[in-house]
Amino acid sequence: MTPEEILTDELLHRIRGRAAGYDQNNSFFHEDLEELAAAGYLKLFVPESDGGLGLGLEAAAALQRRLATAAPATALAVNMHLVWTGVAHVLAARGDNSLDYVLEESGRGEVFAFGISEAGNDSMLFDSGTTAEPQLDGGYSFTGRKIFTSLSPAWTRLGIFGKDSGAREGNGELVFGFINRDAPGHETLSDWDTLGMRASQSNTTLLQGAMVPPERIFRKLPVGPNQDPLIFAIFACFETLLAAVYTGIGERAFTLAVEAVKRRTSAKYGGRSFSQDPDIRWKIADAAMSMDSIQPQLASVARDVDALVDHGAQWFPKFVGLKVRATENARTMVDVAIRVSGGSSYFRGSELERLYRDVLAGIFHPSNDESAHTTVANAWLGPLES
Repeated sequence: MTPEEILTDELLHRIRGRAAGYDQNNSFFHEDLEELAAAGYLKLFVPESDGGLGLGLEAAAALQRRLATAAPATALAVNMHLVWTGVAHVLAARGDNSLDYVLEESGRGEVFAFGISEAGNDSMLFDSGTTAEPQLDGGYSFTGRKIFTSLSPAWTRLGIFGKDSGAREGNGELVFGFINRDAPGHETLSDWDTLGMRASQSNTTLLQGAMVPPERIFRKLPVGPNQDPLIFAIFACFETLLAAVYTGIGERAFTLAVEAVKRRTSAKYGGRSFSQDPDIRWKIADAAMSMDSIQPQLASVARDVDALVDHGAQWFPKFVGLKVRATENARTMVDVAIRVSGGSSYFRGSELERLYRDVLAGIFHPSNDESAHTTVANAWLGPLES
């Protein structure tokens, strides 16, 4: 199936029509989520045998690009569900079936969210400020504060992790698991009042002794960087799908820029279209070349994940490089669109004004610019000498 067959023009039109209202009211995209679920969108990675579409990362990235052209915040939040189902898919393709139940439950309509980020934890997946206390039955009790929990009003399964500091000698052990919505010990704060990406409702989640039974604990890893397949799968899906969303934002901004330049006329040049202005034409051409460069990079990285290509130590530089390039490219595209579209784009309520705010969120998602450059430098030059 093509992206246009799954995410039809009619559905995309309805989603685009609601985006401004969600942003204005700082409200969650309930209607979008309902329609996307009905279209099977939340089951992109789910095998056909479990009622899904059985797609890979390349196809999912293409769809997220398309969705983001209509509603960036909707696409960004849906990303978090697709990350977990994508992780399960990537692991299964490599012979690791530890998260097959994620695909099965997604096929039954469960919605997964990503409860990983913590304020001040720039180690991300390699350390945690959340406490994981072992229980007698083999489960764990989690206490901590998770930020940027997209899909807060809708998730039914939340993937979390924390540190069991007494598990081993040294720095301890990181424990990964899923909590159910109806489980006690967690609270969602209503604190998402942001500059952009408002419909994602990525509220803070307080874990107050949240219990994860032993059958929902799916990984225990040492603190610090490691090459576990789970870490690879999370990086692969998170960074690639994130890049897809911001690429879609850039594409939409470019479309709006072209429309504006063709529509606007210049009194200075006798009513001629701005499309005839050499300086404006140069800006549009430069933006088009930027767009043309990121699209094949996104497709290539996703395709290599699907094809089980072994890039060895270069995989992580590829993932973080793609993320940084896509988000920075999108910011440039929106900026160009604002510059060539005139003062109307500065007014509240214009689509470009909303994209200008939404695209800024890209700088806050991991991996950030500094972390990504460190990863790439280490891959080519080795780590810094101690």
